Amino acid sequence: MSTSPIYWPLAQGRHSPQAHADLPAGSYEREMGRDGFAGPACHFHHAHPPTGWSAIDGELRPRAFDFNLLSASDTCPWSAPLLLGNRQLAIRQWRAGQPTPLVRDADGDLLLFVHAGAGTLFCDWGRLDYRDGDYLLLPRGALWRLEPATPGPMLLIEAIDGRYDLPDRGLLGRHALFDAACLRTPVIDDAFLAQQGDTPTAVRVKRFDRVSTLRYPFNPLDSIGWHGDLCAFALNWRDIRPVMSHRYHLPPTVHATFFAPGFMISTFVPRPLESDPGALKLPFFHSNDDYDEFIFYHAGEFMSRDHIYPGMATLHPTGLPHGPHPKAFATAAAGARAFTDEVAVMVDSRKPLLVAPLPDGVEWTAYADSWKG
Repeated sequence: MSTSPIYWPLAQGRHSPQAHADLPAGSYEREMGRDGFAGPACHFHHAHPPTGWSAIDGELRPRAFDFNLLSASDTCPWSAPLLLGNRQLAIRQWRAGQPTPLVRDADGDLLLFVHAGAGTLFCDWGRLDYRDGDYLLLPRGALWRLEPATPGPMLLIEAIDGRYDLPDRGLLGRHALFDAACLRTPVIDDAFLAQQGDTPTAVRVKRFDRVSTLRYPFNPLDSIGWHGDLCAFALNWRDIRPVMSHRYHLPPTVHATFFAPGFMISTFVPRPLESDPGALKLPFFHSNDDYDEFIFYHAGEFMSRDHIYPGMATLHPTGLPHGPHPKAFATAAAGARAFTDEVAVMVDSRKPLLVAPLPDGVEWTAYADSWKG
């Protein structure tokens, strides 16, 4: 038997007729929503900022991390330590400083986000150059390795036992955000063929987070051709053309880039801010109580955060309202900025994200107090 959400189009007290615009004077709007901004929602108008707590007792709190302080990783991605995760999702940071071994992920699709550095990916489909700001999507079972030209850290976001898909763009049309022609695919060229041969080669295969090694008397990265509709590819954030409105602050779901079972990945890129006098000009306070929100800050100044810099990350768990810092809120209210240069990767997880043990100093333990002004 099919079901339908319970919708109550009711209103009480002083309120705006339109979400995120023309708020009652002196009020702070908070959206309480379900299903990651896609389900039923209510917009409350508060007399005080919903994040204006004086203290938090207990384990539930917003958290921030400086991944710049993580030590360099091994050449093998399977040695990169887990940072956050659950049964559907694993987030690691890896820094490949020299040519890597040949690897295969048998646990799920793997998405690499290149925070810094450049080089060449060699995989079953051929050769593909990469640079900072690239997403590299490697389907489950793909054989691959990297030859870094410039070392740099990258996020590894693994869809455990799952597959990455692109979002349905609906009324925007399938060419919105980025055209399929923006996806860069590997080529079988002279450089790819030249690396083939009879050199004994080991392949490190990860399955159930355990690594086994296959040993060949030749290089198994020896494709001479292929055809089909399953392929590794790269997408750079610079090729994403964001959806925006000058009169309405759109929910973060409009920035969706990839979907996988149990989570979605969105990319915030530079864009104009709202210009309508009554429109909110930064993310609204919200209680998105069906998803944990993880954001990695890649470049620029994030419009809703103070004291958060490139290479850092935040985790906002369900159960706590979250929204802009006081300084960022005041800047937006004054209309001091017409454009944001932020670049960030957001992972919204339906199941709780558990933080792994981290080296001392990586977590900014006072982050929960940063809303005090």
